[in-house]
Amino acid sequence: MDNKKRAIAIISKLEEIYPDAHCSLESRSPLELLIATRLSAQCTDARVNIVTIDLFAKYKTAADFAAAEITDIENFIRSCGLYKTKARDIVAMCRELCEKHDSTVPDTIEELVKLPGVGRKTANLIVGDIFGKPAYVTDTHCIRLSNRLGLADTSDPAKVEKTLREIIPPEKSNLFCHRLVWHGRAVCKARRPECENCGLRELCGYRG
Repeated sequence: MDNKKRAIAIISKLEEIYPDAHCSLESRSPLELLIATRLSAQCTDARVNIVTIDLFAKYKTAADFAAAEITDIENFIRSCGLYKTKARDIVAMCRELCEKHDSTVPDTIEELVKLPGVGRKTANLIVGDIFGKPAYVTDTHCIRLSNRLGLADTSDPAKVEKTLREIIPPEKSNLFCHRLVWHGRAVCKARRPECENCGLRELCGYRG
């Protein structure tokens, strides 16, 4: 079975197992999802969802964040890790949104990655979840599972994204990546995958 056929079979199986898969970061606007995704680097989504309750209660718009003291943002997000860098990026990002995008989150990967602290993973999530465009979110779960399933053979996020773009139908891409995250958390865990409980085992190339 070639990679495209295997990918289609994996997509079909994941749709059966996780019909309701979605982004686990909680947000009510494009700006909130953008900030939450920046906070999620090396931090669990569950922790981010706790932190952003108070953060988004105080800061509601790009202008609010742009005018904020970085130290104040730090105090809200300290438990997310890398909080100094993240706070600096959030304020700089929102200043740029105000100055160059009329306080609106851009709808293309090309424009999003120009924002401070925004990489392709974040940009793909935004264009997929907010704007409904094809999106290939190569986070740690996506990279790990793509390699175990035999869909990719590299840990380089950009290369995994390129590979997935070649074999995953665009209309399936966004939810495919969300379902990989769900499967990675529930079954195909980093240290000890539960292969005996895996619904993808017949399609998997993992031999750990």
